[in-house]
Amino acid sequence: MGLIVQKFGGTSVANAERIRNVARIITETYQAGNDVVAVLSAQGDTTDDLLEKAAEINPRASKREMDMLLSTGEQVSISLCAMAIEALGFPVISLTGWQVGMKTNRNYGDARITRIDKERLAAELGQRKIVLVAGFQGINRFDDVTTLGRGGSDTSAVALAAVLHADLCQIYTDVDGVYTADPRLVSDAKKLDEITYDEMLELATLGAQVLHNRSVEMAKKYKVNLEVLSSFSGNPGTKVKEVVKTMEKSHISGVAKDKNIARLALVGLSNQPGVAFQVFSLLAREKINVDIILQSIGREDTKDISFTVARSDLERAREILERHAPALGFDRIEVNDHCAKVSIVGAGMINSPGVAATMFEALYDAGININMISTSEIKVSVLVEEKDADYAVQVIHNQFFQEFERRR
Repeated sequence: MGLIVQKFGGTSVANAERIRNVARIITETYQAGNDVVAVLSAQGDTTDDLLEKAAEINPRASKREMDMLLSTGEQVSISLCAMAIEALGFPVISLTGWQVGMKTNRNYGDARITRIDKERLAAELGQRKIVLVAGFQGINRFDDVTTLGRGGSDTSAVALAAVLHADLCQIYTDVDGVYTADPRLVSDAKKLDEITYDEMLELATLGAQVLHNRSVEMAKKYKVNLEVLSSFSGNPGTKVKEVVKTMEKSHISGVAKDKNIARLALVGLSNQPGVAFQVFSLLAREKINVDIILQSIGREDTKDISFTVARSDLERAREILERHAPALGFDRIEVNDHCAKVSIVGAGMINSPGVAATMFEALYDAGININMISTSEIKVSVLVEEKDADYAVQVIHNQFFQEFERRR
């Protein structure tokens, strides 16, 4: 007998039939002798619908009131699923984020978990109840409801698994696990039996939408046993762990793309020391994350710096830089919001010369131009035109995984 935390996404609880399916999965896990804590997201497009309702009333609503509104979606899911489990004859209770003691900071809309007071959870589990928890939400020191931002239910589940020392945290979604590429885009993408925390974290950060990067980071930090699997197929999923058996067999584990990217270039910057610090500290103070950075060789006392940000941050970043143009001393800003980042990730590439060259060869053969390049020990990312992104993923995947199949 163990303790298992299960998380079900919005597609898994989208309607009555799917809620009953989730109730079946949860109760079968319970019948196997396990204690079960299940974290649920809002049904289907509920969050988007609530955002639309808010926009109709007040497009500039405060973040506090938006959190009050958006947190209701998960509460609907847990109560309906509890009713389904009750109908099956099992003891169950549904709890909101504040009821389970999910304490966060005061950052409405994108709160961070500070601690979890687990007394209520322990008491309910001690009575052998199935506990359903509203994901994506918590409560701050003012007793206000907060939401955890994108991927918040994944983060809720992993945090609960960590504090409860769960034997396993299962993330149920609409795919069978983690694939070498998006199976909706690459028909011969292969499901991975296992993947390292570091690889999964890179893939999640680089655009793979199976897990949110904050949840993977937390799982790695607290050594949470993580599994990604489908709530529909019943097939075994992908284990996310520290070390995997196949780490040295193939060079890469996956190809990902991110179209939420924009590139800014500051042309004619002063070539004096400290200019780059001034640029990026301005953006950091506004909590704008910068990804790929390219600085040209100085010429005639000037240089150019290009970098990428999330497309949603583009206008704010441009406004900040233009406001400080006199102090920074650049000639102009060039913007490209029709680009995308395509990346390969693999723990095996660090000891495998030629991996980047293989990627670049695939893009060259396909006639796809590379605008910027970023590398680390386990990833290579390139910036390409957005119109080429899907094709780039396909040709890179073919280059690596068809070659791997031939070697086998």
